[in-house]
Amino acid sequence: MIFDKIKDKINEEYVKREANKTRPEDVTETLDNQKQIDHKMSTAGLLEKYAELGKLMINMLKDYKKGHYHNVPWFTIASIAFALLYVLNPLDLIPDFIPGFGYVDDLSVFTLALRFVETDIHKYLDWKLEQD
Repeated sequence: MIFDKIKDKINEEYVKREANKTRPEDVTETLDNQKQIDHKMSTAGLLEKYAELGKLMINMLKDYKKGHYHNVPWFTIASIAFALLYVLNPLDLIPDFIPGFGYVDDLSVFTLALRFVETDIHKYLDWKLEQD
């Protein structure tokens, strides 16, 4: 029953709508909270793969913010910032302190955002390899 409520609230339209509300200040806030986001993702019991993707997303935001990487649409930057700030927020749709369920919504939002930005993440990785 709780999973049905989550599924009804967290869907592609929700993530798109919220990502479209993202402002440049939200990118700065995401980067300012990088350590907390990294810590939460690595200790939340999320798959290691997701924690690594979170770090990659933060690096992409850093390179974008510094002006090193700009071959990316704003929606991708906004989706990444929204997803990472959502993961950081302990009082989101399902509060993180609820054992067993607290991170279900975080993982859902992160996974949906990842689906939107996957192609741009691959382009970013290619660009990063060319830089090295």
